Amino acid sequence: MCLIAEGHLLIEDVPGVGKTSLAKAIAASLGCEWQRIQFTPDLLPSDVTGVTVYNRANGTFDFRPGGIFSNIVLGDEINRASPKTQSALLEAMEERQVTVDSTTYPLPSPFMVIATQNPVEHEGTYPLPESQLDRFLMRIRMGYPARAAEIEMLDMHGTTDPIDELEPVASGGDVQAMTKVVLDIHVAPSVKGYIVDIAAATRDHPSLALGMSPRAALALQRAARARAATEARDFVLPDDVKVVAKPVLEHRMALSPEAGLGGMSTGDAVDDVLAAVPVPTGRSATLS
Repeated sequence: MCLIAEGHLLIEDVPGVGKTSLAKAIAASLGCEWQRIQFTPDLLPSDVTGVTVYNRANGTFDFRPGGIFSNIVLGDEINRASPKTQSALLEAMEERQVTVDSTTYPLPSPFMVIATQNPVEHEGTYPLPESQLDRFLMRIRMGYPARAAEIEMLDMHGTTDPIDELEPVASGGDVQAMTKVVLDIHVAPSVKGYIVDIAAATRDHPSLALGMSPRAALALQRAARARAATEARDFVLPDDVKVVAKPVLEHRMALSPEAGLGGMSTGDAVDDVLAAVPVPTGRSATLS
């Protein structure tokens, strides 16, 4: 859903649960160019975006693109890099272009950043700023596998890496075609009103210091359209909005200090809002 909504994905969890493997599997399943950037404390912004170097042979300055110039960019352990290096991704993720030495270079299409992140309480991590988190359409957590799945993993990964055997199932052109389909998914005025009502409710929620921004409302609509497309529908239902609400909204909001001390999470606040906001019913939810 994140891919066909032209969004970026943040995968967060403790080390060793398969975040990087999932990102690599997605990239290998698409017939697109992909690059992996290992974020470390000494990584420079120019390592991500590229750098202009002097060419002594012809006396000109040539641009050498960085790792961001690819269709799928895997940002591994993004929160181990300094905030300055993290900010190098902001323009690329939002505007799909990079500006180096006053020259703007467009990024290829399709373009998606899949970043992995360790929990911020782990040693050697820098918390991602709100402006950076807001650029990710969705944030998901891996969790620990079920017992049967973990036994199967021991069998499959014991001697070989299954990712090496993956073959592309879609091309870059297929992805672009799917994104065009998503843009044509109909969103009725009542569903748009539902999204706006959810946004207003988060801004007034007593446990939230920071509610949904207008960009978050747009992101929720994009993700709901993508969800409708995966269900083979050409219109959005309120249930589509509910299904994608947590992965789209949790990382965009901030708890009040009192709520944080009380053990509440932003996911709990999203549940409260979804339970409180009236859901449009009947044909008004599907037709304009």
